[in-house]
Amino acid sequence: MSLIPYALTRSFLFGMDAEAAHEFTMGMLARGQHTPMQWAWCHETVDDPIELAGLTFPNRVGLAAGLDKNARCIDALGAMGFGFVEVGTVTPKAQPGNAKPRMFRLPEARALINRLGFNNDGLDAFIHNVQQARFRTLHRKHPMLLGLNIGKNASTPIDSATSDYLTCLDGVYPHADYVTINISSPNTQNLRALQSDAALDALLGAIAERRETLAGQYPQNDGKGGTKARRVPIFVKIAPDLDEAQVSVIAATLQRHGMDGVIATNTTISREAVKGQPHSEQQGGLSGAPVLEASNQVIRQLRAALGSRFPIIGVGGILSAEDAVSKIRAGADVVQIYTGLIYEGPALVSKAARAIKAMG
Repeated sequence: MSLIPYALTRSFLFGMDAEAAHEFTMGMLARGQHTPMQWAWCHETVDDPIELAGLTFPNRVGLAAGLDKNARCIDALGAMGFGFVEVGTVTPKAQPGNAKPRMFRLPEARALINRLGFNNDGLDAFIHNVQQARFRTLHRKHPMLLGLNIGKNASTPIDSATSDYLTCLDGVYPHADYVTINISSPNTQNLRALQSDAALDALLGAIAERRETLAGQYPQNDGKGGTKARRVPIFVKIAPDLDEAQVSVIAATLQRHGMDGVIATNTTISREAVKGQPHSEQQGGLSGAPVLEASNQVIRQLRAALGSRFPIIGVGGILSAEDAVSKIRAGADVVQIYTGLIYEGPALVSKAARAIKAMG
């Protein structure tokens, strides 16, 4: 159990600029992991294992990518009780992202707008940080899983995007429990064009082909005294701003290329739910409570199109245990949190995990 009530922490953090508060928090987590300071935010990990994409998730609540872009705080975040943690988005080369200010709170709506733009230290630094994480050395029945989220550099033309994704896939493959292909951030110019029929088909075809090559390069124990190819699951993260026809095309493309799952959804460019509120006209992706129903609707459409067995990770607007349950009822197998962690604190993780477990 956390030693410091999050209400006190939030009051302090919300007195700072949103991005400054983010950087302060990540720095504290990075310095505090593996030390007694970790008791300030640690929570129990609810035991509710589920088999998905060939992996055993310890429970059905994870951290969404975007919070820990450089993979500096994997162990600290794991101590909050997450069953899985996803870090990134990483790009081949370091890049500063978009101009500041680029992160805004909308407290009345329990929401955020960001236009960070894949700011990160690059692939080499990212992999180094992943290798420093110790969570795999913990002797747990069901170890926490790690997802590594990859994207393209802003300077890479959209018609050359595949090369960036393949470079990142090559780098992260040996270190990931699963890899996420991020084609849905609204903050890299033209990135969402990769969700269109022909572009997605070409990208996922190249990803699938490279995955087969990599699987043979990284053999693992087959449990029978021999080895087998290590086939790392690949998920694709999509936007909430899609109509039913677009969702249907994406679903068919995912299945055609043997993708292992889909993450629904990223942030939205819609402002319908926050009109008139301070910062509501800022450019970027809106996350938090206003995204819940739009995300759930995409999840329902995906489940209808993909059938009952295709893995779906539901993310977008979870600020309570009930919100997490709504994602499962919409058709998600597991869920992820980001903005809810900022507004509600680490206790939300175990609350959501317990609520989902209680569904039976």
